[in-house]
Amino acid sequence: MFPRRARAILHFNQIISKRCNAKNSATDEVKNYPCALYSTRLSYVELPRSLSKSDRQPWVTDINEVKRKARLEKKEKKVVREVTLSPPENGLLVQELTPVAHEVLAARSELFTCISRVADSIPVYYCSVCGEVHVGDPPHKIRTCNASGSKKNKEHTWASGGIEHVLPLVESFHLYDRLGRAVSHNERLQVDRIPAIVELCIQAGVDILEYPTRRREFPVYRVAGRIIDFEKRFSKNDLSRKDIDTFGFWEMAKRSNDNGKSSNFPYKDLKGIAVQGMVAWEKMRSGAIELMQKYAVKTCGYCSEVQVGPKGHRVRQCQAFKHQMRDGQHAWQEANIDNLVPPVYVWHVHDSRDTVLINALKRYYGKLPAAVELFSRAGAQVGTEYSATTWGDVVVPGLDEEKLVV
Repeated sequence: MFPRRARAILHFNQIISKRCNAKNSATDEVKNYPCALYSTRLSYVELPRSLSKSDRQPWVTDINEVKRKARLEKKEKKVVREVTLSPPENGLLVQELTPVAHEVLAARSELFTCISRVADSIPVYYCSVCGEVHVGDPPHKIRTCNASGSKKNKEHTWASGGIEHVLPLVESFHLYDRLGRAVSHNERLQVDRIPAIVELCIQAGVDILEYPTRRREFPVYRVAGRIIDFEKRFSKNDLSRKDIDTFGFWEMAKRSNDNGKSSNFPYKDLKGIAVQGMVAWEKMRSGAIELMQKYAVKTCGYCSEVQVGPKGHRVRQCQAFKHQMRDGQHAWQEANIDNLVPPVYVWHVHDSRDTVLINALKRYYGKLPAAVELFSRAGAQVGTEYSATTWGDVVVPGLDEEKLVV
């Protein structure tokens, strides 16, 4: 009885092994077949979803890694020993990043000029209720307006927009000493607020007369968790000390217009302006990412507040989720490039001139940053890095084909 059952089990094992071998060989044939290469294209990337009021922004660094570093810093504070810091933590500049900071600031100025000129020919709309942006005429009819006070059918209420909707202004407190104490709540009106990316460039080595900053000649040291500065308050080469009061802050009545520089291209060459603006957009973002790898930038986990520097300010102005538990202070965490330069994604369709985007076909529409969409409509070529969000291989059906789409 037992040998017969054993032979039956052995027979089934042989059958299963043959089928598995046949399946593996068929899979290898499909992999080696030339026509199977169609699946090697880039996969689609989902855009960051809109967070609710109670959701926190995703962490750039894993939360467990953040906690581990905090525990190590807490142990180092208990040990009285000198710790040698490297730039920019010791107050000195990273010399190889100073040219990058100048390029980022120049690219930002050029980008503003290009957007303002292209926006004269291609209209920009924004929803006065929810703030959604649309580039091109006519505005879309996709019903995605979910803010309070919107229409019952969730259609947007469009109004004419401008450069501030394509590139929203993100401000930060300007620090004279980036390693000094944080801005307190009582000092919120005494310290200038400037664009955050300009503050990042200043801390990385760009000198602007209207916004002086302290440049150290000797590094600082950390002893038992405290910063020890052996340099005097003002060095001999610091010529900006005349404009600074006893508290280290300043009042400048005249502000410079950093967006007023003109670029060298003809005004009527719309495509040339768009191509140059696309290059400036990519140069500004890539340069800012390179700077943020060395120079710290903080953002609130629940609101859009940004502070450039190793620590956030102490101004009690956060009105986001559970701000009462924090006494109005922000929940600071590491920022990313989208916090510093918001991309403002808009709907994108290939060859969408004089066509209205309707709600029934929104699954076939892609998305692009508003600045990239503006330049692409003016004739600039969209880079391959946006191919995962533009749905380039999807054909948008016509209105007469809508019923045939499954």
